Amino acid sequence: MESEKEILKKVRRIEIKSRGLSREIFAGQYHSAFRGRGMSFSEVREYRVGDDVRDIDWNVTARSSKPHIKIYEEERELTVMLLVDVSGSSSFGTTAQTKKGLQAEIAAVLAFSASQTGDKVGCMMFSDRVEKFIPPKKGRAHILAIIRQLLEFTPEGRGTSLAEPLRYLTNVLPKRSTAFVLSDFLFPAADEAPLRDALKIATGKHDVVAVRVDDRREGEMPDVGIAEFEDAETGRRVWIDTSSRRVRDEYRAAHDSRVAAIEGVLKHFRVDTAACRTGEDYVRELVKLFRKR
Repeated sequence: MESEKEILKKVRRIEIKSRGLSREIFAGQYHSAFRGRGMSFSEVREYRVGDDVRDIDWNVTARSSKPHIKIYEEERELTVMLLVDVSGSSSFGTTAQTKKGLQAEIAAVLAFSASQTGDKVGCMMFSDRVEKFIPPKKGRAHILAIIRQLLEFTPEGRGTSLAEPLRYLTNVLPKRSTAFVLSDFLFPAADEAPLRDALKIATGKHDVVAVRVDDRREGEMPDVGIAEFEDAETGRRVWIDTSSRRVRDEYRAAHDSRVAAIEGVLKHFRVDTAACRTGEDYVRELVKLFRKR
């Protein structure tokens, strides 16, 4: 367990880095990428070439037999929600940084970028349940409190359920928000169907964005001979002969298949995604995310 002094030092270090990045790189891009998504409905008009097909009003289109889109007006104040995975696997990391630490840093960059345009920021921490909900507020002190919670919070659950926080978000926030889901997206196969149901509802009400955080060793098993591995979420342990190329290839294939499956689900519901990795530059990935919107 880290001391109070160590936690405060980490919070301060993350604040200095993330505030600098949000001012120098992300402020303008955040506004153009996300402020335009926080809109209130104004009217419907016929579709024109160049309009965003995501704004098509299918009910009016069906009645009139001509494509129509919804026109929105930008709201003066938006709400940004950070849905952060604090399950057992978030503590994993084979570089100087764990996935938990990287998520806290990315969350801070997003929070300070939102703060610069006057948006409120809230946070929800989840495992296989919603662990903690921090209501949206403005201000530096509020953001620092969120960062601290992300660094020191100890969850009750060890597993992962992405459906639960999305359902909670839909129920707790009546107005549209931009929701960033920061997770490794490592969840049981049985959770895919509930996730699809939750995404269908959540993406109809909120602007959902996925930030997938992983570690290189989750897809590449090192050759270290016979070693014991433990699943951080189930506690299951198994001995593996990592010197076997077949075993390493199967491990990589299983990981790639899992990533492809979740990316397929997110793409189906038109959820924009960034892939960030411990020990690597996440700034480039966030810039790519902002620009493609």
